[in-house]
Amino acid sequence: MTAAAVPTTTAPPEAAGPAAGQSVRDMPKMALSGHLKEARTRITRSALALVVGAVVAYLLSDAVLNVLRAPVLDIADSRNAAINYDSITGAFDLKLRIALYGGIVLSSPVWMYQLVAYIAPGLTRRERKYTYGFLAGVIPLFAVGCAVGVLIFPRMVELLTGFASTDDSTLLQASSYFDFVLKLVLASGVAFTLPAFLVVLNAMGILPATTIAASWRGAVIAIIVFSALVTPAADLMSMFLLAVPMVLLFLIALGIAWLHDRRMNRRLAAELKEVI
Repeated sequence: MTAAAVPTTTAPPEAAGPAAGQSVRDMPKMALSGHLKEARTRITRSALALVVGAVVAYLLSDAVLNVLRAPVLDIADSRNAAINYDSITGAFDLKLRIALYGGIVLSSPVWMYQLVAYIAPGLTRRERKYTYGFLAGVIPLFAVGCAVGVLIFPRMVELLTGFASTDDSTLLQASSYFDFVLKLVLASGVAFTLPAFLVVLNAMGILPATTIAASWRGAVIAIIVFSALVTPAADLMSMFLLAVPMVLLFLIALGIAWLHDRRMNRRLAAELKEVI
């Protein structure tokens, strides 16, 4: 009497997890309704974080206005200077703008995570590594750049308003003044993130290290010109305090790109030896 054969079952291919480097493109497709549901969930979380951040920023708007008002009060020591509102609702509108922009900044860790988490399943392991690495580098660099912009904007205001005679009055429209400071701070933040873009473009194989090295003179000149534009011409120390970190960041990006290209060249050489 023979024992009955025990039937065996094999898990379907769909039950297996993704292999190394495999993306969701190689896995069973999610239904459109599933994508829409996930997108709605992540958008809702981002919106709630934005509302909370905006409320916090509104509560801090008086402190922000004090920072914006400080250089104008210094100018007022030598001549008539003030921040003016051109409408009845001007002060409230400015606080709402501070709340909106502040909410976007304060909630950025949440909505950036939700965005990356939504697209991450569709990326390969290498693409996810580049994405997370880029965010890990660009966020602190942008924050440092914005902080530098906050530090230098009073000097910029002092420089530009200094062209007026002491017999004249400096009456700054609140909304235009806020836009000027915001653009200056954002420009400084973006300038500090450029090395991260160089590293990512190099890692993607778009920008070789030799190309970055060949343009170092132009990069240094551009950094010096930018530093000179956002700092008073007579204050060389402030210009160097802004230019030196940016040059160092450029050199660090160049070093990372050079090491990456060197490692890739060694890998290609090893693969060629195996083929031969």
